[in-house]
Amino acid sequence: MTKSVFNKINLMWIVLIVVLYVVLSTMMNVGIINSYYKITLFNICINVMLAVSLNLVIGICGQFSLGHAGFMCIGAYSAGVITKMMPNYFGLLIGLLVGFAISIVAALIVSVPTLRLKGDYLAIATLGFAEIIRILVQNMKITNGAAGLSGIPPLTTFPLLLLGVVVTIVVCSNFTRSAPGRACIAVREDEIAAEAMGINTTKYKVLAFVIGAILASAAGALFACNFYVIKPTQFTFNKSIDILVMVVFGGMGSMTSSVLAAIAIGLLNMILQNFTDIRMILYGAILVIMMIFKPDGLFGDREISLTKIMAKRKAKKEAR
Repeated sequence: MTKSVFNKINLMWIVLIVVLYVVLSTMMNVGIINSYYKITLFNICINVMLAVSLNLVIGICGQFSLGHAGFMCIGAYSAGVITKMMPNYFGLLIGLLVGFAISIVAALIVSVPTLRLKGDYLAIATLGFAEIIRILVQNMKITNGAAGLSGIPPLTTFPLLLLGVVVTIVVCSNFTRSAPGRACIAVREDEIAAEAMGINTTKYKVLAFVIGAILASAAGALFACNFYVIKPTQFTFNKSIDILVMVVFGGMGSMTSSVLAAIAIGLLNMILQNFTDIRMILYGAILVIMMIFKPDGLFGDREISLTKIMAKRKAKKEAR
């Protein structure tokens, strides 16, 4: 790809993001997106960050992790505690950085021994880690124990959320296309063959795990400063499963699939709120039907690529 084409594609993505921001902001300002729909929109943005970051670990690196809620919990409580002491955006920034630091240390402690495991053993180990984090938070004075934190400053805004989504997608997409990302894909396809080719499989699996943990921590921080109240019960095993469902629902190995799945499930949850008695039954039935007829996920491993779109248009012009 030439430098001019690369710059043109980047410019197109920037224009699309700006247009999306202007359209959604305008709809919120004029009341088309009311407070109820705004909550749904904010939830979707947070879920996109969580789904894309988990897809990096499961879909790209092929490591079945059930501990994502633990890193989200770390980010949420780091931001919650610090922003209560410093109720401004500087406090949120400090909270994000503290969450990143704790998440990196926790991810290294967990990943170095557990990523030598495979399949169900890795899932159980990461699940146990998430529960340990939740129980620690539940028994600490600084986190107010089981009662949780309340009165967290409402610092999360739509521009901040959109920035978080864009940064998450850019980081994960660029990592996937980089040399370490290609090494992770090789590990996913055949770990034994990757090791035979001289790839340090543990190193790259740990790297992907740490990046996913940092991004999940950022999503947790924005979650805490959006809902004002956080409790340990919000970061249980069920939350990890919710994030996993979004990845599987869309299709593992594709960032586009994770984004679209998070949006689809967010809208589906909003629609099914009107059917409280049978909401979980309908939700489960839809997922089961989708898994039967689309086992690779709703969108599979396909990516939206402006490079490919432009290449096809160029090929059509040349064919004429």
